[in-house]
Amino acid sequence: MKQTLILGNIITMDNKRPSAGAALVRDGVFSYIGDAEEAKKLAGDNAQVLDYGDNFIYPGFLESHCHGHLAGDRAVGQANLSQAGLTTDYVKYREIIKEFIEKNPEKKIYMAAGWAENEEYVTKAYLDEICSEKPLIMNTGGGHSMLLNTKALEWAGIDAQYAKKVGYDMVHVDKNGEPDGYICELPVVEILNNLPTTVEDAKAYLLAWQDIALKSGFTAVADAGAELFYPDSPVAYRELEEEGKLKLRTYAYLMVPDNVDDAKAEIARIAAKRARMNSEHFHVVGVKTFLDGVTEAHTGWQNQDYADQPGYHGVERFNDHDKMVALIVEADKEGLSVHVHSEGGGATHFMLGCIKDAEKITGDVDQRNVLAHLHFVTDDDIRLMAETGSIPAVAPLWVAKIPGGYEQEVRYVGKELADQAYPIKSFYDAGANVVFHSDYPISPVMDVKASIYMAETRAVPKAMMPGVDTRRNTGEAISREQALRAMTINVARQWRQEHRMGSIEFGKLANMTVFDCDFLHDDIEKVAQANIIATIIDGEEVYKA
Repeated sequence: MKQTLILGNIITMDNKRPSAGAALVRDGVFSYIGDAEEAKKLAGDNAQVLDYGDNFIYPGFLESHCHGHLAGDRAVGQANLSQAGLTTDYVKYREIIKEFIEKNPEKKIYMAAGWAENEEYVTKAYLDEICSEKPLIMNTGGGHSMLLNTKALEWAGIDAQYAKKVGYDMVHVDKNGEPDGYICELPVVEILNNLPTTVEDAKAYLLAWQDIALKSGFTAVADAGAELFYPDSPVAYRELEEEGKLKLRTYAYLMVPDNVDDAKAEIARIAAKRARMNSEHFHVVGVKTFLDGVTEAHTGWQNQDYADQPGYHGVERFNDHDKMVALIVEADKEGLSVHVHSEGGGATHFMLGCIKDAEKITGDVDQRNVLAHLHFVTDDDIRLMAETGSIPAVAPLWVAKIPGGYEQEVRYVGKELADQAYPIKSFYDAGANVVFHSDYPISPVMDVKASIYMAETRAVPKAMMPGVDTRRNTGEAISREQALRAMTINVARQWRQEHRMGSIEFGKLANMTVFDCDFLHDDIEKVAQANIIATIIDGEEVYKA
């Protein structure tokens, strides 16, 4: 029997015992939480001791929606355009891409990620100037749109006929009807799935991603579409588990096509894959599908027309009510939840109506279906979120009024709606199980301290943009305790793992994260500057600063 004594200021997220001075771990689970002197007596002389002094120990943080394969790929396999900063700098982008090509001459296809779109419209000619001999693809930071050079269009089979078939809102064309290089939504996913990737590549990406997550203080994550960027990612997860290399637990949602024709067959396929792939560190808990795109690409499905495009309200990807109801019903039979990308208000309204009708059939009001992103939501749909037991996955890192991005939103949806973006408090007030997500690497950071700061202030930390007022929709600010719950116990409930993780309690997995800051009581500006000290999984330090 292995014992570890943990000492420090413990914040448990357990209502019965909110704080403690020590925890004792036996064989990877908590066996005692309470007074330090009592814990030392119980531990005896042979226990390992992890003494964090005056630092603060929290339950291991949980990420409700991210993309592991893509995160690792962007870390080690692609040109990273985010080095150019948050603003579009096409001169800098050109330098980064050229340098990457020079360092990787063996690659058959070049990818760059982190492109930030603005009013300057670029076409394939921009990329042809950089590389005309091989396919070159530039993906946005948000991942919903791409720019392809001429060779990449040829490689992908994107021509005038394809553009006409899928629609000009997803494949932009020039005055002659020929694709100009800009694509978004479904064609983007098709390209990502056809990139020349091997299982060994995927394993390298997932290990790089694991390092990122552990260094950020996360002990378990949800992979929202584990097959989205590479169909054999579950195989890579399984092989890494067999090799004993996984420490980060992953709760996966497997992909379902838009408007799937045979929900019963699709859920049976996923249930069979779950039976083959499930392990301690990779566990299928649901299915993932897209309802729409994103507002900045004019593909978010809004409740109203875009202000700058009258008569058009965005892309409706999965929009067949009866098919969605069938998917929810069949998933429920297998104990799976449905996790959807729902950015615009129209998409959210559609999904909640489907969930409500499905619950009339199943009688299950605790399926824990997830709606992620929730840029714009009406008051009625906020109430319906709670009534149906659905889970709002919100992104505090997106709530601020970022110069450039905010003005873009105003142009696209109007100032009134832009100022009401990203509700969080209203979901809590309605009684919903609110969870935070970063959508990493779609968001360039996954950051515990910034999430707490921005959830309370609705602004970016002052040190990042001194003198700039980035506050937005401050009536939707929440308390720090609510923010901590949205990254711990509430996420555990999303996965039906609240009996195993999410709080520091007897019998739960001994997963913890240590910071040099009291997130509940320290000055909020100090919170923004907090440093991670260690990440602990099953009672073992897996990262130490």
